[in-house]
Amino acid sequence: MLIYEITATVRADLIEAYEKYMREIHIPDLLATGFFSGARIARAGENRYRIGYEARDKESLDEYLSTAAAHLRADFMGHFPEGVDVARENWEVLQVWKKISRE
Repeated sequence: MLIYEITATVRADLIEAYEKYMREIHIPDLLATGFFSGARIARAGENRYRIGYEARDKESLDEYLSTAAAHLRADFMGHFPEGVDVARENWEVLQVWKKISRE
């Protein structure tokens, strides 16, 4: 599994609109492409966000980047042409641990 991770630093006056857009539009639209099996959004402090999209494999991520990313990025820029600084990274998941129930 690969994690396509975006970190965003959001200007204070855009925080409410950014969170609403990400939760209601952008993340659902990205998941609707079918290239990802899940997503999560987290906040550190008042204006720093981390969004992780779970790609099944490198081929899925590569296909997303070559076919759908430009459209979704353009839509994002249409909503936030300034005031949101974004960085993107791809992370390869090496191992996952699950808590074992002792019941």
